[in-house]
Amino acid sequence: MPIVHVYMWSEVSRKAKAKIIKGITKVFEELGIPPHAVEVVIQEVPKENWGVEGEQASEKLKEAKPP
Repeated sequence: MPIVHVYMWSEVSRKAKAKIIKGITKVFEELGIPPHAVEVVIQEVPKENWGVEGEQASEKLKEAKPP
């Protein structure tokens, strides 16, 4: 059974997370794996704990708005 770990910023909406889980599961279904065998784990990371180009994402990507 595949287990997919997704690391993402913690401000992402509940609705967006549901779409991510459904989409990842669909990809595996298309490969012939039944949906009940697919697990998706979302691990939320605060932007200040995420580095992009040597800077904290909270500073570097201030304008980025989560879905």
